[in-house]
Amino acid sequence: MTPSPRTQPRPQRPLALDEATVRRMSARVVASGPAQERMTPLTGETIGALPTSTPDDVVTAYERARAAQQEWAQRDVRERVEFLTRLHDLVLDRQDELLDLIQIESGKARIQAFEEVLDTAGVCRHYAKKAPSYLAERKALGALPVLTQARTHYLPKGVVGIVAPWNYPLSMSITDALPALAAGNAVVLRPDEKSSFTCLRAVELCDEAGLPEGLLQVVLGDGPNVGGAVLEHADSVMFTGSTKTGRIVARDAGERLKSASLELGGKNAMYIADDADLTRAAECAQRAVFASAGQLCISIERLVVHEKIADEFLRRFLERVTAMKIGVALDWGYDMGSLISADQLERVTQHVDDAVAKGATVLAGGKARPDIGPYCYEPTVLDGVADGMLCRDEETFGPVVSVYRVSNDDEAVALANDTDFGLNASVWTKDVARGRAIAARIRTGTVNVNEGYAAAYASNGAPMGGMKASGLGRRHGAEGITKYTDIQNVSVQRLQGFGVPKGVSQRQFARALSTGLRVMKKAGLS
Repeated sequence: MTPSPRTQPRPQRPLALDEATVRRMSARVVASGPAQERMTPLTGETIGALPTSTPDDVVTAYERARAAQQEWAQRDVRERVEFLTRLHDLVLDRQDELLDLIQIESGKARIQAFEEVLDTAGVCRHYAKKAPSYLAERKALGALPVLTQARTHYLPKGVVGIVAPWNYPLSMSITDALPALAAGNAVVLRPDEKSSFTCLRAVELCDEAGLPEGLLQVVLGDGPNVGGAVLEHADSVMFTGSTKTGRIVARDAGERLKSASLELGGKNAMYIADDADLTRAAECAQRAVFASAGQLCISIERLVVHEKIADEFLRRFLERVTAMKIGVALDWGYDMGSLISADQLERVTQHVDDAVAKGATVLAGGKARPDIGPYCYEPTVLDGVADGMLCRDEETFGPVVSVYRVSNDDEAVALANDTDFGLNASVWTKDVARGRAIAARIRTGTVNVNEGYAAAYASNGAPMGGMKASGLGRRHGAEGITKYTDIQNVSVQRLQGFGVPKGVSQRQFARALSTGLRVMKKAGLS
């Protein structure tokens, strides 16, 4: 692939944050450690320095959060969600500033940074509208109809500890906190060190939207020490990151008998069936594979193509891939930006070089582009990937996809399921009934029919999460907020209790209850 010279302009606006902004954001962090410089993957330059937190600072953050949470939990949920409505508007109004920060910290193209604005506003709007019904007191049929009244209450856990990833600096830093806060909890949030400025700006917007002081505490620092301390003191844990670390988080939460929700890795497959709309499928595959330079847990890393249309699909797909515009400018018009770090570039390079050395063929891309940016890598398509190659089973988390040919739907399903992961999948067919049937056989938390990942992920009323090694729990929908609550059953017994009434033998009592159960069955009562 040979991108044209127009894919190479540098950012046109200053990347470094001014001292007043850095000072203001630093004041929002619970931190007593030294300042640590942060750099942008767009150029490798320093953009500012933020203080670091210690495990003792994390304890302080929890103390402040617990003090604020007591009063917050007593408020009606309708009052608690008012700040979400205002935050929705602030995110849209300030999107230019947010888009700059997202690009500066993540390196992604502006159109993919805009996905984060849409996601954040969508989560605000959804829970502002639906949280009151999701958390409403619910009546259930009691043990003895009329005599027993059972009601379910959703009580906040207390303080939720969130360790957020670097790949979606706005969306993943704040959207998990929003339903936790709406449910009556406080939050201690540790964003990744690579994406702290964007997170802190989002926190400032929460303050501006009217979130009471103390409820959202931010600490900064490395994963093992500061991130570990955040999870250690939490009443409920939300972690997004690698499966390897997720196993440790789940183990530690289990030992403390605390709930944990984990979104982990993926090796997601897209199946293009023999009746698919190939033009639409090729366009979507380009987006689904290379969005955020492939640094997205739900992006597609495996293209499973029916052999009848494989050549034609690949022709159309490769035309789009080789025409992609790569750039690091803070501007619209680019299809892909940069990887986030030298470590990510090394991993992508290793996976591609390993595959080629073991017999795979590069159909497009296949090399780094330091002439564009220090961590840029071309969108890459590999054919002939087989067992024993790193990219066959490991998550690459970069702009690399491998192609597999199958002769029928059964082979496609078997290949899609041939992985330890189970996060997302995609099925392309003009027959929606066929697509739904295939989707039901794929063991992933979300399956998109005739879309890559956006349809399922952006449906905020439906749950999103992983199966197998891709995680536990769900975000979005009712599950995305009730996971931050303890569910309580309050049952009131009237008139007659469950003891044997005076003057009635135990046998008579047992027969009467048995008759009652038969009557309830006939009446369809459960």
